[in-house]
Amino acid sequence: MAFNLPSDTSDELPEQHEINVTPFIDVMLVLLIIFMIAAPLATVSVPVNLPSVATPQQRVDDVPTYLTLQQDLTLTLGDSEVVDQLILGQELQRRGIDVQQPLLLRADSAVSYGDLMALMNTLAQAGYNKIALVGLEKLS
Repeated sequence: MAFNLPSDTSDELPEQHEINVTPFIDVMLVLLIIFMIAAPLATVSVPVNLPSVATPQQRVDDVPTYLTLQQDLTLTLGDSEVVDQLILGQELQRRGIDVQQPLLLRADSAVSYGDLMALMNTLAQAGYNKIALVGLEKLS
């Protein structure tokens, strides 16, 4: 903010008719900081008493279940167990894999789309709908 001083040597400065906004900006910054600190503290979660459930606790599997469809259309469950696609649903149930547990499906890049969809339809008919497709990250 620039202003000119008169050339006369009087001790009085002329009146300025402009608003000094510096104190206003200081107040606004202080209010901004106060609101930034107070806003997260103001959120209150709604207290709810949830009912208890009488169902047994489901086991949590840290190790995911992998299904691998190889180039020759053999299906491998886990790391080494070869399974026939026709009895895949019974084999998954025999191993104690729940229908709510996600299955990670790996397929060779040479496998046709139709064969992959046939496997996914077999899993869906057996009740396994949580299927995730696994791929490699493409390096650029």
